[in-house]
Amino acid sequence: MQGGGKHGGFTLVEIMVVVVIIGMLAAIIGPRLIGQSEQAKVTATKTQITKIEQSLELFHLNNGFFPTTQQGLKALIEKPTTPPEPRNYQRGGYLNSRTLPKDAWGNEYIYVCPGERGDYDIISLGADGKEGGEDNNADITNG
Repeated sequence: MQGGGKHGGFTLVEIMVVVVIIGMLAAIIGPRLIGQSEQAKVTATKTQITKIEQSLELFHLNNGFFPTTQQGLKALIEKPTTPPEPRNYQRGGYLNSRTLPKDAWGNEYIYVCPGERGDYDIISLGADGKEGGEDNNADITNG
């Protein structure tokens, strides 16, 4: 049995210094990581819009027209029954999924045909889900 010796350990000052250092690192690194996460969502949404564009182009190639605004992107997963009806609709649809994709924030894409910037517009309203905005809240569109 040992008696009267000093026990090893950390002093309150040492613990406080470590806590302050960890807090400073979190304050510096945290916002950068959050910013990277939002940028990754923007990139993922742009990539998804490109895939939707490719599906729309294939639909057009097979049928001679793009789906109308009324038919919407749903025309890529099931054959439209409203005019103009596609004559050469691809069996199984034009997307690999049986559900319509959503943007990285879980919102549905807006599809307009004819579009303001081309044959059609595909729009994600960004992080805030509202029209317009800046930075991560900015709308993301094709073209």
